[in-house]
This record gives sequence, structure tokens and C-alpha cells, in this order.
Amino acid sequence: MAYHSVYRIAEKNIGIASVYDEVHTLCADYRISEAADGGIDFSVSTTASDIIYEREKSEREDILEQRPVRHFPEPYLETLAVYRKIAEEMLHYDTFLFHGSAIAVDGKGYLFTAKSGTGKSTHTRFWREVFGERAVMVNDDKPLLRINPDKTVTVFGTPWDGKHHLSRNLAVPLRAVCILRRDSYNHIEPIPASDALPMLLQQSYRPQDIRLLKRTLELVDGLAMHVSHYRLGCLPDRDAAETAFAGMCGEKKDM
Repeated sequence: MAYHSVYRIAEKNIGIASVYDEVHTLCADYRISEAADGGIDFSVSTTASDIIYEREKSEREDILEQRPVRHFPEPYLETLAVYRKIAEEMLHYDTFLFHGSAIAVDGKGYLFTAKSGTGKSTHTRFWREVFGERAVMVNDDKPLLRINPDKTVTVFGTPWDGKHHLSRNLAVPLRAVCILRRDSYNHIEPIPASDALPMLLQQSYRPQDIRLLKRTLELVDGLAMHVSHYRLGCLPDRDAAETAFAGMCGEKKDM
């Protein structure tokens, strides 16, 4: 059986046709009426071969990382295939997929990125504890970023939001990107775009198609040029959130 619905993600109306219905459960908060929102910008569909590709890719990555090979169910693998196809189509709209944890405070977005297991989700949890209602989780794992003609960047929530499923269906201007690493004390410093660029490239989805890859690299360059970048050394505590916010916004820690 094929399942089909329309969703509004990163301000685009997307038709999704799938083998299983899990992706539609995942995207339920983004479902729209096609007629009410001006039709479809693009559509993606999946087949059994897409699911096989995702399974083989996951197995290769596990072997490369020298960890036990994980065996995921087909409906979950299909959700990955759908997002891969959406991410590649989004490149035509100056939008790309980035691996990081994005949070907004007072309507401005802050994007934390790091190697897996460093503690991005833990850090943004402390932001929510510190700032309360001022803080909104945009996406805890795989937000979309759009490079705008006016040299600003917008970060979008998406249904692909990590194991804790923390996201909102919203868009906020991105104020800064922060590269996080564990340290023995909390400190933050601005870094030039050239220092941030290797991590930005590493954390961006890079398609195999050479034309799409070229476009991705152009958009990542835009991200490097158009927002501020910081490096945060931190402990897993609330003070780290206060230090990070003060460093990126100039607001005193005793707010």
C-alpha cells in the first residue's frame, strides 16, 4: 500500500508518498491541506530500493565506526530515505540539512554543533532550564538552514528531531553557531569563519550528486559568512548555558 500526504516544512509544501505510514506519523504536526496552501512545491516518493540503500549505508557506518551493526526496521529506514530526498530537493531553495541542536531565546536562534556524544542535547536542555518560557526548542538533531538573499540565515524546525523528539514547527533567524566541546571549566570565545568552516562542512549533509554537492558547499560558505561563530568549552551544568548566552549576546550572567 502507498501512503500519500502533503506537509509544509521549511516554508515549502511537500508531497510525500511512502511504502509505510511511519513517516506520516512522524510528520503529523506538519501536515497541511494542499488546496489551502497553494499546491505542492515538490514531491518525494520511496521504494524498496531506497530502504535497502539506507540499511546498507547504516551498516557501512557502523563498521567504519567499529561498533556493532544495528538492525533497524524498514519503516524507520524509510523515514531516513524520505528526509534524504527532501534535503536534496531543498538545495534548490537555498536550504540545507545540518546536524546540530537549535534553540531559540527571545525569538533568536542559536545552533550548537559538535561530534556525536559531546552533549549538544544536554547543553540545550540547560538553556531551557535557565531561560524557561523565553526558550523554545527549534530542533534537537537535524534542522534545516536557509541562506536568505539579504545575507541572513533562517533555521527551521523539522520532524526529524532526534531520539527525544524535541522540535517545533517554526522558523527563527539564526543569530550564532556554537561549536561545543567538553572542558574542565566553562568558557566561550568568538572564532573566525575560517576556523568554524571545517566543522560546518562536517556537520552538513553532503549529497553524492556532484551538482548538489557543489550547491551544498556554496550554502555552507554562506552560513560561515553570514552568522557569528563561537567555540564553547563547557561542563554539563546550568552555568554553561549562562556562559554561552552571555558570550553570544552580551547579556550578563546574573540576568
